Amino acid sequence: MEPQAVILVGIQASGKSEFYRRRFFDTHVRINLDMLKTRHREGIILRACLEAKQPFVVDNTNVTRDDRRRYVPEAKKAGFRVLGYYLSSLVDACRQRNAQRPEGRRVPDGAIHATHARLQVPTEEEGFDAVYYVSIAPDGAFVVEDVPGQG
Repeated sequence: MEPQAVILVGIQASGKSEFYRRRFFDTHVRINLDMLKTRHREGIILRACLEAKQPFVVDNTNVTRDDRRRYVPEAKKAGFRVLGYYLSSLVDACRQRNAQRPEGRRVPDGAIHATHARLQVPTEEEGFDAVYYVSIAPDGAFVVEDVPGQG
């Protein structure tokens, strides 16, 4: 079975990290720039996962095709099944979730708006083996569906 490379896509406070914790924590290494701080460190961890065939999740905003291009081709070349999970969320809902974060983890509202303005929904044409649409139900559960118009 091919190891998985999971690329999360979504604006700040869309639920990406919580989705990782609930769905992939026990099976996939988390690669996250907020934690690693530099692209150099991120690259070291990414290369280690690729070489070891270790399943991983890239938990960054990854809102543009260019952002995702740094992971998808390398993972494909290394024999990974590459999955995209687009965490769809309204800006106002993200702002509300962001306001509930501890003070040191909040991002400025302007950053959320700016990231949303650059958002490009991921597609299989980028090299993903599958792309899924993730929303948050009123009870807080994550709902995963095929992205409309794909697959």
